[in-house]
Amino acid sequence: MKTTLNLNDRVLHLAKRRAARDGITLTRFVEDALRARLAEPRGGARGYRLKLETVTGKAPPNVDVADRNALYDVIDGA
Repeated sequence: MKTTLNLNDRVLHLAKRRAARDGITLTRFVEDALRARLAEPRGGARGYRLKLETVTGKAPPNVDVADRNALYDVIDGA
């Protein structure tokens, strides 16, 4: 089907460049983009799970964090 779209100049320029880079027509590029946008999300697809590694370190120094000089002493190893 033939249709007319009013597109932002920058968006159109980027779409043309990407289509040329991918070796496809602008029409194919726009169709693929529309299909991707219209696709239903996959049912049961899980999001990314971040797995954090837990390590055991040495006990932190007993220092009053409100005391700037005491903090500097710990940082400097005094």
